Amino acid sequence: RPGLVGGHCIGVDPYYLTHKAQAIGYHPEIILAGRRLNDSMGGYVVSQLVKAMTKQRIYVEGARVLVMGLTFKENCPDLRNTRVVDIVKELGEYNVAVDVYDPWVEKEEAEHEYGITPIESPEAGKYDAVILAVSHDEFVKMGAAEIRKLGKAKHILYDLKYVLPADAADIRL
Repeated sequence: RPGLVGGHCIGVDPYYLTHKAQAIGYHPEIILAGRRLNDSMGGYVVSQLVKAMTKQRIYVEGARVLVMGLTFKENCPDLRNTRVVDIVKELGEYNVAVDVYDPWVEKEEAEHEYGITPIESPEAGKYDAVILAVSHDEFVKMGAAEIRKLGKAKHILYDLKYVLPADAADIRL
């Protein structure tokens, strides 16, 4: 499934492989290009969201966005090298108020590692955009209709993981 590339293996191993290749005189351009692309995905996700919000005449600056999921993969509490933080930081550049909701995450660990304080539970009707960033079972079971209830009357639903039906999300990665 599509999504952000993070974690302690896939997100890190290419750097080790690149280092070893360069040590023997080989320049692994494809690996480096892949890492550059993956490292830029947070910015890409936010640019797509901003475009969609603008098309729907949703004012970006001062908007409230819910990011569902913070871990690097579904159904685990592991925050190591999660790329969801890139989305949160990039949204901050637009002066967007971001709530992060992840029932798998230890609040103290998220605060310590990334300076992000996850919310206990999202409020219905509060958000200008909802980003489904991690496909935890809880989120998939909610389905598009329940997730959409978290948004305001006019909002954007961005499915990064392709877990919702194609016509249920406004944007997919």
